[in-house]
Amino acid sequence: MIITGKKFSKPEMSRVINGDVVLGAEDEPIEKVRLDVLMGEIYKSYNRSTLQKFIKSGFVTVDGKLVTKPNSRFERTVKLDLKVPKVMKNSDVKLEIIYEDDDVVVVNKPSGLLSEGKGEYCPEKTLADYGFVAHRLDRDTSGVMVIAKSEEAQKYLKKQFQKRSVHKTYYAVVHGRPKYDQAKIELPLIRDLKRPTTFRVDANGKESVTFYRVLKTNDDYSLLELKPITGRTHQLRVHMKYLGHPIVGDVVYGEKDDADRLMLHAGELEINLLSGERKTFRVPRPKEFDAMVRSNGARQDG
Repeated sequence: MIITGKKFSKPEMSRVINGDVVLGAEDEPIEKVRLDVLMGEIYKSYNRSTLQKFIKSGFVTVDGKLVTKPNSRFERTVKLDLKVPKVMKNSDVKLEIIYEDDDVVVVNKPSGLLSEGKGEYCPEKTLADYGFVAHRLDRDTSGVMVIAKSEEAQKYLKKQFQKRSVHKTYYAVVHGRPKYDQAKIELPLIRDLKRPTTFRVDANGKESVTFYRVLKTNDDYSLLELKPITGRTHQLRVHMKYLGHPIVGDVVYGEKDDADRLMLHAGELEINLLSGERKTFRVPRPKEFDAMVRSNGARQDG
């Protein structure tokens, strides 16, 4: 049957039949997507974790407005703008070079300088900006570090740390006075799941061995020489904390004090160079280490 010439009482219905209007279209929700996902679709050279850091750091605007939450949702039609600062913090850091050849450069790392950043982006200067990092020191630890000038040299140096053929000597100022003037600490370490960036002593942990010797003490503080045999993350800090003598200035494992920095210093590093020569590099411990334990009643052992 063909129907022609019929009039409708509601004009909008004729528009529906003619295809000018789709029923229910005005009720369909417009898709909104997480900001970090939208960013990933546009800035494909960065992974999602890095983009989330950009957003939280205030580098991203949406339609001209600053947004700092990666899980914020927007329509795909919004205008996104990413402005990563080109000038890095600590860009004026000057490293003290104590040795250099065609393969490596050995420096005295200052407290506060990162060994290398995490992820693709780091808003500050790190040792990785000077070469290939073969080992690490915590940000607040100062002292000897060797940096490779090539990936080949980096692999050569890393193998020595993995095989424990490198000898390291640290100096630390700790709270109180250890019971023994010298001892061997054998306490296995494991990651603390309650605080994933930290570690704790646990019988099921990895082997961790440290030798220590008291150099000076005034009972309130003691200056120690520390020789780690293994190279676990935060090993020295956790071991001293477990003994009841946390390192002064350790805001993670220690107690509140007035120190301006972590009182831990890598004083010596014995390692084989690519030339085959075995060398020991030394940098003196900062003056404030000795000053903290200096008093008329201080006992000195070395």
